Amino acid sequence: MSQRVVLVTGAAGGIGKCVAELIDKKKYKLRLMIRSKTNKKQTDAIGSFGEIVEGTLDNFEGLKQVFAGVDTIIHLAGVPDANATWESLRAANIDGAYNVFVAARAAGVKRVVFASSIHAISGSPRDFQAKTYEPVNPGDLYGVTKCFGEALARYMAEQEGLSAIAVRIGAFQPHASARKEDGGLWMMDAWLSQRDCVHLFECCIDAPADLKFAIVHGLSKNTFQRMDITDTCHLLGYKPQDNFTSEYPSLKPYKLEEKIVAHNVWDPEQKSGLRDQLPTMERDGKKK
Repeated sequence: MSQRVVLVTGAAGGIGKCVAELIDKKKYKLRLMIRSKTNKKQTDAIGSFGEIVEGTLDNFEGLKQVFAGVDTIIHLAGVPDANATWESLRAANIDGAYNVFVAARAAGVKRVVFASSIHAISGSPRDFQAKTYEPVNPGDLYGVTKCFGEALARYMAEQEGLSAIAVRIGAFQPHASARKEDGGLWMMDAWLSQRDCVHLFECCIDAPADLKFAIVHGLSKNTFQRMDITDTCHLLGYKPQDNFTSEYPSLKPYKLEEKIVAHNVWDPEQKSGLRDQLPTMERDGKKK
């Protein structure tokens, strides 16, 4: 089986570098897009993981050239600043996203995996858990640009024939950050570990070819979740491994991931008062 050619924009950034390093090299042949101004140290850090190509989001013709022969694009490049002004966001996050999607379609790319963000729903109350199918509610202009990207992804999928998956990335941080007693608690309901992030992107690449469009949530298997990942797991076969409460020093001793159990109708240990009196249910051809 030949390797799929996967191009990563923003490959020298935090998530891009992680994807380049950890993604399965036996399955995917990487093309890592960086800006010409990327310093040598950043380039050297990813150079051994795939083919380095230069490209900028404002050069449409140049994007078509570097996208030639690519199966899937993971579009990570952009301005990731929740405090950014519209003027500083527009070129990369609006015009740049447009150029990537249209150039991908023109170059014959099959799928674009768009890095959206939890900021697309960050305007929701803190006690609200966002679902993939509910209206967006950005809490900042950065989130607004991600909502635009999601809408553009759907347009390109529904109207122009390009498969597109938008991944709302949560608090992408290494395990070391989740273990910082003095500064990690903010990500308790939004953490996305490095390995879970890469696994999710692999699931997006490998999703059935007939998957036209989807919005999925990128969080680890946290006990408390700002965004619901149920649809993501079911649709893509996503199986996150990490849980913030089992990493954070003050929470780890309580073993909350074991004591706070989510309702699961398929768990034989969870009773309902009626279930034992009813015929067994089937899911995926298997009886409960």
